[in-house]
Amino acid sequence: MNSNEAIMAFSQSEKVKAGLIMIAGSLELLKNLPEEEKRGASRIIYMDLSMLGHEVGLAKVVTRHEEWNEVERFLNKALVMFDSGIGEEALIHLSRALSQVTNIGQQSMSYLKETGLL
Repeated sequence: MNSNEAIMAFSQSEKVKAGLIMIAGSLELLKNLPEEEKRGASRIIYMDLSMLGHEVGLAKVVTRHEEWNEVERFLNKALVMFDSGIGEEALIHLSRALSQVTNIGQQSMSYLKETGLL
């Protein structure tokens, strides 16, 4: 890892973490919505999951950090679960993705501290 990659990995990890937390919260709220509102909310959550997938794809390109592949895999599983109507199962995969993203952010922060950039 070099300094530019560490900075980009840290930045992307923070952005993706925020997205994962937001989507997980939205999935929790979805359970309590009236039926007539669930369809629209589900479409928004699906769109958010897709956009977050694009952010992970960007992170893979700009950082070349292998752990982003795992994040992408967990996101894809969450998308499949959500699309299948079992949003509760999607939460498990989002949690696993969050754990991986946190590791990426921690490794990047450690590198930046060691090099005196943070």
